[in-house]
Amino acid sequence: MINGGHVIVYSRDAEADRAFFRDVLEFPHVDVGGGWLIFKLPPSEVAVHPAEGPETQELYLMCDDVDATVADLVAKGVEFTQPVTNAGWGRLTRLRLPGGGEVGLYEPRHERATEL
Repeated sequence: MINGGHVIVYSRDAEADRAFFRDVLEFPHVDVGGGWLIFKLPPSEVAVHPAEGPETQELYLMCDDVDATVADLVAKGVEFTQPVTNAGWGRLTRLRLPGGGEVGLYEPRHERATEL
């Protein structure tokens, strides 16, 4: 039976992004050798959205209060690439990883599958 998922974030500076997940987001991790860190994620969900163009995948981190989380992360030097917006189903923004990539951050306004 499937008992978990594994998310991969591709990065142009994997060491910097690993340090970000370890030191800024403070995600617990294991070192599987040579500094290759694998992080424990909070409870997660997966959603399947329709696509008209090429299929892509996105990573969104969830929080209970996006304004407080943004303030906390800005105090730690994190750059946000868009303001918090209301999408109806949640309030969201995007943050830049040290390696140049972006991940989303959102406060869900819908029932959370993590509560199942």
